[in-house]
Amino acid sequence: MMSGDHKAVIKGAPSEYVKLNVGGSLHYTTIGTLTKHDSMLRAMFSGRMEVLTDSEGWILIDRCGKHFGTILNFLRDGSVSLPESQRELKELLAEAKYYLITELVESCEAALQRYERSIEPICRVPLTTSEREEQLLISSSTKPAVKLLINRHNNKYSYTSTSDDNLLKNLELFDKLSLRFSQRVLFIKNVIGSNEICQWSFYGHGRRVAEVCCTSIVYATDKKHTKVEFHEARIYEETLNILLYENRTGPDAELMQATSTRGAVAMASYTSDDEDDRRGGSSLTREGRESSHIGRIRSTK
Repeated sequence: MMSGDHKAVIKGAPSEYVKLNVGGSLHYTTIGTLTKHDSMLRAMFSGRMEVLTDSEGWILIDRCGKHFGTILNFLRDGSVSLPESQRELKELLAEAKYYLITELVESCEAALQRYERSIEPICRVPLTTSEREEQLLISSSTKPAVKLLINRHNNKYSYTSTSDDNLLKNLELFDKLSLRFSQRVLFIKNVIGSNEICQWSFYGHGRRVAEVCCTSIVYATDKKHTKVEFHEARIYEETLNILLYENRTGPDAELMQATSTRGAVAMASYTSDDEDDRRGGSSLTREGRESSHIGRIRSTK
């Protein structure tokens, strides 16, 4: 204890003023304010606790005084404007807990929860360079996964006039989906190690459950052209379907049937000419279809 400091019991009328030195921050308020709420301050200034005073009569409180003005305003009015920054909110929360002001503690905690919910989550998309790396990511994640394989440089043939535009549309949709569902789905981009040019794969519980291939080969009289397609509706459908794999027990078969226009649970492979025509498929010859990937949409077990 510093020379001249001594302990005393403070008790007086609610209108009586006292001088407070809180960590070097000086405050002047009434006993009525300090005892208004059921807190440590009420105990200190209702005669139940000894307080430390200096030779000039200042009551010494060994705490940081940065937020004590806010504490006093809360005691006076029962509410107060809280700090906007997360750091200062946490500082005020610590002081409110020290002084045992329950209502202010609850207000600070609620504000911190709102602050944390308002922060936009960071969307990270791993770029894989090998099949081993890709499988490790998928098997170690508790989330379902969507992988976009994109290999423009692997194209062996000339593009058609719309292929580059459709390739960009696939990339843009991947970005939109990853921003929207990144908290629930693992999104992976693969650019190395395949002859495919544009292909979506969908994984649930570590295994591939569906696939959408966006490339086909168009045969001309003298050369071949690679065509990139954009199956937007099918990609959306498969992305929503794999959300059902968030459940550890897996999706219900009837639910999968109900959410898929083709009955995803049947794991059917669309290869017939009738199915191609029903999807608004290509007008290529049967020989051309058999030799190409024409908008393949596969589901695998």
